[in-house]
Amino acid sequence: MDTRLLDDLLFTRPGLDRAAHLRTDESFRAQLFNDETRVMWVHQGESPIDADSNDNNLLLISGSQAAVLIGEDQSRVSFLGLDPQGYAYLVIHALDRSEIPGEQLWVGLRDARKLPDLHASAFVSAVGLDNWRKKHKRCTVCGEELVVTQSGWTLRCVAHEMDHFPRTDPAIIVLVRDSNDRALLGRQATWPEGQMSTIAGFVEPGESAEDAVRREVFEETGVVIGKSNEALTYCGSQPWPFPASLMLGYQALAQSTEINVDEHEIAEARWFSRDDMRAACESGELRLPPSTSISRRLIERWFGEELPGNWSR
Repeated sequence: MDTRLLDDLLFTRPGLDRAAHLRTDESFRAQLFNDETRVMWVHQGESPIDADSNDNNLLLISGSQAAVLIGEDQSRVSFLGLDPQGYAYLVIHALDRSEIPGEQLWVGLRDARKLPDLHASAFVSAVGLDNWRKKHKRCTVCGEELVVTQSGWTLRCVAHEMDHFPRTDPAIIVLVRDSNDRALLGRQATWPEGQMSTIAGFVEPGESAEDAVRREVFEETGVVIGKSNEALTYCGSQPWPFPASLMLGYQALAQSTEINVDEHEIAEARWFSRDDMRAACESGELRLPPSTSISRRLIERWFGEELPGNWSR
């Protein structure tokens, strides 16, 4: 079994330097809106791409152009980081797509596999920030409106002098194998027939990621994961802001193979040999997660090569 970390997942490849120390640097922020700054948009989890680019780049404008569009309301802009040349990247949190001149082609993160790594890095940060800011308008303690600070990375309650930070929810995602080296896939109750994926779920308060793997697999499928350290292998992580997850990827070895789905979250689960999976993918009987996801990579890591087929919710 390959025990190396998955180091080339989309959204985890080298991209922007977040340069967090600059978020509170007033002199740096004062000169951001210039011709060298790159600015993108985000709205409801999507961004426009440059239709004139053969490389499927994000549509970017200069900081000086952005200043004209947003006027004095700089709270609508977040600083994402610096590219390798030292140019700043910003995102405008669009109120509506119509504020962007001309007709644009908007894409979501599941379509981002064609973006260069630098743009994919900016995209995933922008979507994560935008989701958080749209869902956290008021202080959770007193209900007062929050003020944007630290270049978009903090929402401050002035009344309580309290800072609210972006939320990230840890979740596990696991490729379960049995003693015959078959892989376990499940279908959520809301998915159509044929769409299956690895088992996943959120880490609960006070729970380790490893305990969450064992609990989620048993709750959803009835399959028991062994208690030994050898039964679990950490494979890597991937930010997945739908709306705010960090997916912690594992391989696990099943102690039992009997399937008993919960019929609430999981409608069916099935063991696949490699021959079973190849035949099901080629016939269209089985549709796997998109190639942008850690789930697909965990499956193909076990399988040993890329598989045909794709799907996207």
